[in-house]
Amino acid sequence: MIGASGNVGTALLRRFVDDPTITSVVGIARRPPPQRVLDTDDLPAPYDVAGWVRCDVAAPADRDLTVNRLAAALAGADAVVHLAWALHPAHDRAAQRRTNVRGTRVVADAVLRAGVPHLVVASSVGVYSPAPDAEPRSEDWPTGGVRSSAYSADKVAAERVLDEIELLHPDLIVARVRPALVFQAVAGRQVTRNFLGALFPARRLGRELPALPWPRGLKLQAVHADDVASAIREVVVRRQRGAFNVAADDVLRGADLAAMMAGGRLRELSPTVARAVVAAAWHARLAPVSPGWIDLAASAPVLDCTRAHHLLGWQPTRSSAETVGEVVAGIARGAGTASPPLRPRRGTSPG
Repeated sequence: MIGASGNVGTALLRRFVDDPTITSVVGIARRPPPQRVLDTDDLPAPYDVAGWVRCDVAAPADRDLTVNRLAAALAGADAVVHLAWALHPAHDRAAQRRTNVRGTRVVADAVLRAGVPHLVVASSVGVYSPAPDAEPRSEDWPTGGVRSSAYSADKVAAERVLDEIELLHPDLIVARVRPALVFQAVAGRQVTRNFLGALFPARRLGRELPALPWPRGLKLQAVHADDVASAIREVVVRRQRGAFNVAADDVLRGADLAAMMAGGRLRELSPTVARAVVAAAWHARLAPVSPGWIDLAASAPVLDCTRAHHLLGWQPTRSSAETVGEVVAGIARGAGTASPPLRPRRGTSPG
């Protein structure tokens, strides 16, 4: 599993605990979990499920050396799950693309070199072209992305890499998992770092927040990390190919989120004003998200997950409301784990 120390990777490791179908797991990460915990030499759960290899798929050194090193770590695997993705450094597009697009090609080449028969890649709702309404869209919705969103552009480019690999190597089974926003409680601090920024009053989430500013008409569909992990597990053990939407059924609006974060107090903004505010904060380096995230959120389709229901036997165990409620509590606590990408707020215990 590449990118095994992050949000979805952590959930997938939890899913593999006591799973008799999964006989061994290799976790590959640029920043593996610490090898020493307290006074022991043990990894903390769930990271102790895997053996770990340190490797950066975007390493600036000789690309072929990276592919060879990765292929050596993948040798003998029945499947490779590729989860590595970079949102930061937020203002360095070249660095992001080295991980997101070049890194996907490095992984695919290593899979082919190692002779692994199955490649499962975490894509996203962000790969889809804008939808004009809230009608659920299946996996055949166009994947042109949202041009103004760097995240979406990289998801599209990564999937084009997979298209090319499938065309040139039809014997390789390639699957793409396309989730909605993926949250869990222990991602609380990571969500703050990645999307809200250091100035956001995270501790005041709940009834103390004066009001929730929200772009008018903006909708949100989420999925719990554990549910994404269950879907990926089924893709792996059933050796499935193709694309799979993964999301809870309910779609949240501004009033729903205000009830969770600000005691029901909602301040609606016009989409134009909201985008201008985010753009100003972004360019002043006061916020970690660019205005392209507003464009993506405003146009992303609602996901129809019928294919995952039928071919994977998959159903979400938490609603979007439950998932967002859980991560909101995690944000307020500064929650995290012992893994570097999910490190908690200082003074907060992991877990």
